[in-house]
Amino acid sequence: MNIKSLLLGSAAALAAVSGAQAADAIVAAQPEPMEYVRVCDAFGAGFFYIPGSETCLKIGGYVRFQTGFGRDLSGTSDWDSFTRAQLEIDARSDTELGTLRGFIGLRGDADNSSNRGVNVDQAFIELGGLKVGYFYNWWDDGLSGETDILASHTTQYNAIRYTYTAGAFYAGVAVDELEGVIHGTNRDNNVGIEGIIGGAFGPAKVALLGGYDTDQEEGAVRVIATAELGPGTLGLAAAWASGQNAYYDTSEWTVAAEYAVKVTDRFKITPGGQYFWNLDSTATGGFNGDRDGWRAGLTFDYQLATNLSTKVAVNYQDFDNQQEQWTGFVRLQRAF
Repeated sequence: MNIKSLLLGSAAALAAVSGAQAADAIVAAQPEPMEYVRVCDAFGAGFFYIPGSETCLKIGGYVRFQTGFGRDLSGTSDWDSFTRAQLEIDARSDTELGTLRGFIGLRGDADNSSNRGVNVDQAFIELGGLKVGYFYNWWDDGLSGETDILASHTTQYNAIRYTYTAGAFYAGVAVDELEGVIHGTNRDNNVGIEGIIGGAFGPAKVALLGGYDTDQEEGAVRVIATAELGPGTLGLAAAWASGQNAYYDTSEWTVAAEYAVKVTDRFKITPGGQYFWNLDSTATGGFNGDRDGWRAGLTFDYQLATNLSTKVAVNYQDFDNQQEQWTGFVRLQRAF
């Protein structure tokens, strides 16, 4: 009986000690779960989710080295080189009002003969079909080669734009702030208005564009059409301006054509030409006289490797009462 009691007592004591040790045991804290960057495929390749949010972000851009040539291109020199750095940040997310987008493009050109710095190339907000900010207007869209002149030299403005899209058809209107445009001395309003309609019809695409400069009281109309034809893409364009204005200022009438031939998957050749009627303008910006001109050229595009390309453009220009000249450039660009 004494032995039995002793055994029972020992077992109870061990159980008590074991229970106390279990209660007092130190348990290592579980690590906080890590949130890795997730791919966002809702808006195309290259987007990823910002950790902790439902906003998708894409970072891209390019580095470009280019040497251009032409008469007195840099002082008395007929050639000039520069290097460009372009950084683009694109943020998008879905909302109850549609896709919300914010875009920032930063650009810096390094040229030995000029100051070097970084400027805002574009910065805008988009919500559905509404776009507001500083961006390239519709006139910046031209043919694919480097021969045509189908817009004025300035195509970036602070603007408000709305575009309606239904399948392959689209239509839009924009109001631009034209501050800094050189045409005319009367710049009281600094307002320009654009309108566009366009669409795709099988292998063909057409866009009809108009712009009106309220200060100059002059406007311009342009049409561009492209079509897949044979081994390449045929591009045709025509423009008319009532007088020099913020949207087109080179001539009263012009027509242009090109044919982009895809020789291989990496190599493309684009011959093109353009004719201009009535190059002269009056002091008030209207066109008069009978001075015409034409230009023709070739553009070569070659994909050296993934995200590495080169472009060579050579153009010949002959305007009445001006010395004819050759212009062009050689470009190497690394995109990311």
